[in-house]
Amino acid sequence: MRADENELLTRVGPDTPMGKLLRLYWIPALHPDELVAGGAPVRLRLLGENFLAFRSPDGEIGVIDHQCAHRCASLFYGRNEEGGMRCVYHGWKFARNGQCLEMPSEPPETDYKHRVKLRALHVAEKYGVVWVHMGKQATPPALPHFDWDELGDDQPLSVSFMMRECNWLQALEGDIDTCHVGFLHLGAVTPDNFEEGSINYYRQLPENLAPKYEALETAYGTIYCAYRHAGPENNYHRIGQFAMPFWTMAPSEPMDHVRVRAWVPIDDYHSMLIVIGGPRSTLTRDKKGELLPGAGVAIRYLPNTTDWLGRWRIEENPRNDHLISRDVQQAKSYTGIESIPVQDQAITESMGPIVDRTKEHLGTSDRMITLTRRKLIRAVTALRDKAVLPDGVEDVEAFHNVRAGFAILPREKDWLDYYNEKRASWSKGSAQPIERMAKANAQAPEKAA
Repeated sequence: MRADENELLTRVGPDTPMGKLLRLYWIPALHPDELVAGGAPVRLRLLGENFLAFRSPDGEIGVIDHQCAHRCASLFYGRNEEGGMRCVYHGWKFARNGQCLEMPSEPPETDYKHRVKLRALHVAEKYGVVWVHMGKQATPPALPHFDWDELGDDQPLSVSFMMRECNWLQALEGDIDTCHVGFLHLGAVTPDNFEEGSINYYRQLPENLAPKYEALETAYGTIYCAYRHAGPENNYHRIGQFAMPFWTMAPSEPMDHVRVRAWVPIDDYHSMLIVIGGPRSTLTRDKKGELLPGAGVAIRYLPNTTDWLGRWRIEENPRNDHLISRDVQQAKSYTGIESIPVQDQAITESMGPIVDRTKEHLGTSDRMITLTRRKLIRAVTALRDKAVLPDGVEDVEAFHNVRAGFAILPREKDWLDYYNEKRASWSKGSAQPIERMAKANAQAPEKAA
């Protein structure tokens, strides 16, 4: 990747091409429990801009510019009152839509509150998340839903947040890189951890750390399949997704599972992971029912603070080397880092705030990453140069019937045929099948040996 391309994809401020693209989409921003009716406001940084989020005494949410329109004092110190936030400096009061309601420091003859309005974002509260829309449209598009409406009783909706101290794109790319699972997460696993002759991903993974790959473009983003042998007659497939502009789905659950991740830029150097979907499974167990070495998922959060970067931080961070244990690394797990989410965090943060991609040497295992980068480059340049809207801005139904997962299939069965059949069943036949196109990153690879 050229340096200018890296700059194009990673900078998210309001005047950058990528920043303008991201502002066309709804953004998951807060957990509803962060905002208490009539309680303290929350400092909220998104795409390098600073806002104030609050829930008024009547329970409605507002997200407005954090600076008072009078003398630019921060409304973080304001009073959360009926109807809006009041600045404690001179008493000016602003509604959730940013409109100035009261200007008590001005006499009636010079009162001009009707002419003063703060910037306010569109807000929605759904799927266990507070969403904002930062674009200039008077009416934003519908929310993406990713089949959350269709979760059954066996998949109760769960939501989690986790801040990462690096650029959004390198955090996202770690989630569409399935090859690293056999090293970073489960490098200490061997076939001896499983029943003899058993067939599942974790059993086959240590036998073949370099699976075959295919990556394709879609109407919503990109899709990949990585597959390896699973006994003499079958292949084990892992199918994962990228959806515009910052969504991923990892193949860590069965194919019907709904679990979606957003990699939201806080600014150029920090990102927030928001996971929305069904709960994790317990598949990472050995033949004795014990957790596989290195396969923990526990997250230890630090208490939230009120500063701009004080939300959803974890105990393991660059300042304590993510609590790596060299003794555990040598004796038990591959990394010496306790849980899978922290292993991912440690590696992507170790690259620096914005990784210099001109230093990379990519291989066939990076097909999904290179295809996704090209997809994003084309989208952001088309918007910048020709005002062409990117995928999923207007057609939010493109996100419907998009899922990830794993499957064991007969060796002669094409993975894309299987996925399209599943997609048709989820949509009751209305979903458009994904096709192999000339611009895809790889032709159909040979069957795994």
